[in-house]
Amino acid sequence: MTQWPFMDVAVTLPMPHSFVYAVPDYLSDTCRPGMRVLVPFGKRRVTGYILKGRKDSGDYTAKKILDVLDDHPLFPENEIPFFRWVADYYMHPLGETIKTALPTGLERRDVAHVRTTEQGRMALDTPGLSPVESRILTLADTRQGISRKQLFNTMDSPSLRSLLKKMQDSGWLSVTAVLKKEAASARLEKFISPGEKPPDPAKKLSLKRQQILSIVAEKKEISLTALRSRVPTAPRLVKLLAQDGRVTITQRRVCRDPFGDPVEPDIPPELTSEQANAVNTVLNHLDQGFVPYLLAGVTGSGKTEIYLRLAADAVARGKSALVLVPEIALISQTERRFRARFGEQIAVIHSMLSQGERLDQWHNIATGKVSIVIGARSAIFAPFDNIGIIIVDEEHDGSYKQENGLRYNARDLAVVRARMCDCPVVLGSATPSVQTAHNVRTGRFQQLDLHHRVNDRPLPQITLVDLKKYNDAPPMDRIITPELAKAIRTCLEAGNQALIFLNRRGFASFPACSACHQPLQCRHCDITMTLHLSAHVYKCHLCGFCLPESTACPSCGKKAVKNFGFGTEKIETLLKTMFPDARLARMDQDSTARKGSALALLKSIRNRTVDLIVGTQMLAKGHDFPAITLVGVICADLSMNLPDFRAGERTFQLLAQVSGRAGRGDVPGTVIMQTYNPDHFTIEAARRQDVTAFYNREIPFRKALKYPPFTRMILVKLSGPKKDVVEQAAMDAAAILTQIKEASPETAAEVDILGPIEAPIPRISSRFRWQLVIKSPSFHQISALVQALQHHPDMNRNRAISLGIDVDPYSLM
Repeated sequence: MTQWPFMDVAVTLPMPHSFVYAVPDYLSDTCRPGMRVLVPFGKRRVTGYILKGRKDSGDYTAKKILDVLDDHPLFPENEIPFFRWVADYYMHPLGETIKTALPTGLERRDVAHVRTTEQGRMALDTPGLSPVESRILTLADTRQGISRKQLFNTMDSPSLRSLLKKMQDSGWLSVTAVLKKEAASARLEKFISPGEKPPDPAKKLSLKRQQILSIVAEKKEISLTALRSRVPTAPRLVKLLAQDGRVTITQRRVCRDPFGDPVEPDIPPELTSEQANAVNTVLNHLDQGFVPYLLAGVTGSGKTEIYLRLAADAVARGKSALVLVPEIALISQTERRFRARFGEQIAVIHSMLSQGERLDQWHNIATGKVSIVIGARSAIFAPFDNIGIIIVDEEHDGSYKQENGLRYNARDLAVVRARMCDCPVVLGSATPSVQTAHNVRTGRFQQLDLHHRVNDRPLPQITLVDLKKYNDAPPMDRIITPELAKAIRTCLEAGNQALIFLNRRGFASFPACSACHQPLQCRHCDITMTLHLSAHVYKCHLCGFCLPESTACPSCGKKAVKNFGFGTEKIETLLKTMFPDARLARMDQDSTARKGSALALLKSIRNRTVDLIVGTQMLAKGHDFPAITLVGVICADLSMNLPDFRAGERTFQLLAQVSGRAGRGDVPGTVIMQTYNPDHFTIEAARRQDVTAFYNREIPFRKALKYPPFTRMILVKLSGPKKDVVEQAAMDAAAILTQIKEASPETAAEVDILGPIEAPIPRISSRFRWQLVIKSPSFHQISALVQALQHHPDMNRNRAISLGIDVDPYSLM
């Protein structure tokens, strides 16, 4: 291996480029691309990632790497160009991009800690000390002090920064750098095996020691944890036995198991003619390398079996398979199918894993112990160096878009990574996104069709119920109409399961004062709070702020808050009243907050220990429950009128997907879809499960209004604590963009700058929000324009203003 005297390192700071560091002689044998290193940066130490070796440092003297933090690369060298592409495309610092890709908890850096000095303790008794100074000295009066970040989060003083400087100059406070350790680490386990020393019959051993030696001789090797379960005093006794040479103790890394119950191996079923045609088409074109496919299959048509066959082929060729699934709740179902087929060749990556579990899964991938990865959007960064195929299930789903930090879209990155790896990529969906469908129409993607369900099961029969005719009906009939109530009763009497869908959680979505008629709004966000009856609180679904159920009206002070609107919790309450003998469960973000609760609920549905399931979109996509024969949609119009150009597309996809949960077994399915707009083309297309009809009606609007897929788009978001300051910053940003645009007359006509305007939700978490939209058929033009804005000196003067760049935004909310 070539030993380079210098290394290119990307640091975990908002820096647009990498830096060159010298490799000390004692680290020359260990530094390799893909490893973490501890490096000096200014007056602090930070984590960096080695990108490549260099022969020289250029025109300046390079600082030395302080330490190597890994014993093997965390990602392969051939993944570094992918990281560079992602950072450049999404206009995000390279080091921060790599940090986002890796498991959380791996960063080491210096953290500034403020500590009270002896002189500061004496000052606590000074009569003229202000309350703020006294509180700072008290908080910092511990052995390690308090971190500056924690102090700023605790104290609410606009002059805190200058006050800390003054107190430090007075000798009351000292500021030191403390190296923060990794939050995630490998788990090490001790293993006990027979020693080399033969037994000494003359030396008598206690019964417990004899028992330990007997167990170790029988097992040949046993972990200390397993041994302790049989002999509780084993940890102390094995040390003594090891000193006598009777046993040997070794320490090894062990993997924490993130999987659930064991899975029985399956037998691959015979493919339908449509499935076989799709698989053969992909396999017959492997010599072409990168080919993007859209697998357009109706719900229940067997797309997962195609994924299994394609992954098997990749593994047989000595390559890896990467399978993306949008919802964490869906990963369990997919993972079980793949484990039944491939056993221990599977790794999973998603945010519900603990930091240690995710680190172990990452380690197994990076060291080549597994061949297939199944995961949510972050799995696109899995450290495979020989990918044979990439699969994106439910490619239309908005969950693939990251909405903060590095705002990437995993579906789009799957196509990019497949192109870089020169392998096929398969995007599967029953309701393809308009963008992907347009790529098929324009010849960029190839389409594979599955028109029929497995075993020729029919698609569900969908009936629309016009809610307008129940405007004067009793409240219960306006929520659960007689048609839906009758269908539920029929379903339950037949011994089947019913899914009742409403994409809104909580009990009451619009609490308002009956005295002054003011809605109960969050103190920190411009949004109405929602009553959660089981927790007896009103909760903001944006920032999490809560008020007790007994709260008085903040506007008039009277305890006259009435609860209007409804959510899944209220639907659950109504159904319990209407069907008291039915076993009922609710699946939404509230009921699945605890780790493992979502999997337990899905298991209960699969085992048919529940009859009625009330759920949000968590249950709408991809799940296969053969006993669900009825789907009831409480209100099909909830998302259709949002101020977003994709509102109709999302509504169609959600309705078509949730309808597809019905009738996947032997009994035909029925869907009751309640709506105020039964004649709207989106609702009608969902009723007929007609993707082509929706696309043909939607695409002319996109073209006329110059929205994607006919233009490229970047959303510029500005936020800050003061409304007028944010508004002025937005105006300044618009002026700068216009000035840069007009400086290039040859391209100015192709670029549209919309705004600035207040965001649809003007305030979230006490930060006011404005935004601009930049559109053009040419991504190069708008990318150069926004990068110029990012680096313009006038945009970096006010630290309180946050500038966010969202390339290819999924939502304008």
